[in-house]
Amino acid sequence: MIVGTRGSELALTQTNYIRKRLFDLTNNEVETKIIKTTGDKITTSQLYNMDSKGLFTKELDRAVLEEEVDFAVHSLKDVPTELNEDLEIAAVPIRESPNEVLVSNYSWEDLKKGSTLGTSSLRREAFCNMYEKGLELKPIRGNIGTRVEKVLDGEVDATIMAEAGLNRLGLTGCIKNRFSLDYLTPPAGQGALAIITRKDSPVKDTIRKLNHYESEQEVLAEKTVLKELGIGCQWPLGSIARVNGSELSLYSILLTQKGEILHKAELKSSIGEAEDLGKKLARDMKEFI
Repeated sequence: MIVGTRGSELALTQTNYIRKRLFDLTNNEVETKIIKTTGDKITTSQLYNMDSKGLFTKELDRAVLEEEVDFAVHSLKDVPTELNEDLEIAAVPIRESPNEVLVSNYSWEDLKKGSTLGTSSLRREAFCNMYEKGLELKPIRGNIGTRVEKVLDGEVDATIMAEAGLNRLGLTGCIKNRFSLDYLTPPAGQGALAIITRKDSPVKDTIRKLNHYESEQEVLAEKTVLKELGIGCQWPLGSIARVNGSELSLYSILLTQKGEILHKAELKSSIGEAEDLGKKLARDMKEFI
């Protein structure tokens, strides 16, 4: 098998994790093909000011469609809600932490008015504004290592990042605070991976063995909210679903860029009703878009 991936350290770490899992299953090595995406080529713009649909995935998906590779590994939060009709998410492996964390030499409480916080996320910007800390928000781009270095070198006082990426790269030592899921709600799918194959792929059944049902249902509920609302990262929306036994809870919050809460809601259902749960919550939220 051949896997397509981005060339960043995080993408390769995630892909190597999947390669190892597949080797343990099949005893066959998986070849890696690095593919540069549009998002990798753009380093100067705020993502939410661009048409970001498939920004980090479409070139990889094209390689799967054209059978240059057998499958692709994505960070699930980057996967558009509408896939090409010939593709599918064959597996969602067990999810890493979906939480957001603060990377800084200062704690969240110690960041004073006028402190600089680097972010290119409209959602993170909105949450910072909601808490009225008076932070100076500055654009920051680059891979995880680059953004951490910019904080440690004093280019900005702090940044907010996904805990999952730092965990996967062994950079947990730079985490100053871990935010609760309701205090700083992550984007749909954060912490999860998506393995994309063609619907008619002969390797699909093998890939499916890597699926973790509870993680799959969590992200299905979250991404359904986005799909039903028809929005992407141009809206400050946080969504998180959590499985507890046979119960699935889904919480979403919609903000303005200035940090005003437009709507928030939490609903619960059985784990097997994830898509219906996402649709129901989206119906509640639609009038606020």
